[in-house]
Amino acid sequence: MSHIATGGGGPLPVTVLLVEDDEVIRRSVAMALERYGYRVSTAGDGLTGLELFRAGGHDLLLLDVMLPGLDGIGLCRRIRETSMDPILMMSARGDDLDVISGLEAGADDYVVKPVDTAVLVARIRSLLRRATYPPATSSSAMYPPAAASADPAAPAAAGSAGPQPGPRHHHGARLRFGDLTIDTGGLEVFLAGEPIALAPTELRLLLEFAAHPGIVLDRETLLRDVWDYDWDGDSRVVDLCVQRLRKKIGTGRIETVRGFGYKLRR
Repeated sequence: MSHIATGGGGPLPVTVLLVEDDEVIRRSVAMALERYGYRVSTAGDGLTGLELFRAGGHDLLLLDVMLPGLDGIGLCRRIRETSMDPILMMSARGDDLDVISGLEAGADDYVVKPVDTAVLVARIRSLLRRATYPPATSSSAMYPPAAASADPAAPAAAGSAGPQPGPRHHHGARLRFGDLTIDTGGLEVFLAGEPIALAPTELRLLLEFAAHPGIVLDRETLLRDVWDYDWDGDSRVVDLCVQRLRKKIGTGRIETVRGFGYKLRR
């Protein structure tokens, strides 16, 4: 059975909110996930899905793109106004516009319908791992160079930028890249002293860049280390997440090295 660890009293079952207008697909996906031990709440339209989301109690959201009333893209945007819960979009066509629109709206990943149950469960598990356990920072982040200096005088915690540290994360320093401060132990990010709210995937991506300042990271490496893919993923999820991250931390901090990948400027 699929669980999320808790501080005491044993693990809790993972609850997925599935919003899909096709009743046959909705029932088959829900039954498949339940066989893997997930609890599943379902809705057949976007507005009902939004109501269920607001009622709380979900660990991950699985949203179809084409929904009546409020479509999946709009629903994703509404959810992102108040929540950083993992969001997985489903597209019937794998259309570029659907994919890009979903990722720009704040989705963490997407799958194309019909999707194999094993693939869907693997994506869900990957998203949950990324939301629960940020990547362990390397020695370059633990003992940063002068350009990315530890900052003991960085602002005190004013709000979490992501999930609490998991067992894979080392207790780290506060790194400074200009007016950008990254607390690698507390998992908080500040820009000019003000806290920034980052989605779990955005935080993991920033931590990966901060662990390798000035080093070009290609998309395949980022898909493996940030998205936790054991197979070839769509590099567009990297590009769109970089775009979202740039909007939050400053457009000039992550440099595109054409033909190779991205790097965080020292």
